[in-house]
Amino acid sequence: MLIDMHMHEKTFSADSYLSLEEIVAIARQKGLDGVCITDHDSMGLREAAEAYSKKTGFPIFTGIEFYSLQGDILAFGIEEYPPERIDAQDFVDMVRAQGGITISAHPFRNNRRGLEENLDIVTGLDAIEVLNGSTLPDAIKKAELYAKKLGLAMTGASDCHIPDKVGVYATWFPEEIRSVQELVEAVRAKACRPAYFQDGAYHIYGC
Repeated sequence: MLIDMHMHEKTFSADSYLSLEEIVAIARQKGLDGVCITDHDSMGLREAAEAYSKKTGFPIFTGIEFYSLQGDILAFGIEEYPPERIDAQDFVDMVRAQGGITISAHPFRNNRRGLEENLDIVTGLDAIEVLNGSTLPDAIKKAELYAKKLGLAMTGASDCHIPDKVGVYATWFPEEIRSVQELVEAVRAKACRPAYFQDGAYHIYGC
């Protein structure tokens, strides 16, 4: 199963030009099996996403991209999140206490919003986003090396804000994912691999 795990919809991400309808339409066209909406510091789209997922029969999971004091962190499987920026470790601990997972988003991208070498300090992360649609090859390779060094799961995602970026990267799961809880459990078990779209099809990264 292929899921784009980091996407921004325009209702709650002011820098996005994508509607939920556009995201799902393009995702289906490319061959994705599901998408994750991870708006900036908000899970406000959750109810609308759940309703649209039910209407279309297309899996849509809602998480968040939280801008901690040390950088962006994706989280899934939570009900509550801070109303303002807090320390990365405090956020990871808060998510873990709720039974959720955290993923370091684009840790070495050149916009200074990744955790970077704080990956050596922050404990309790579940995965590192290795493939990111707005990240250069050198930063992707460094993220991969850190994931292997720390023994963390690796994910892939488009981090899309415009139509052309939807689904350029995704995460492959060997089992079907039909709920946020199943997504959480799969990432926690490291039952996932980054994937990239090329020549009209998805390929597992590193294979």
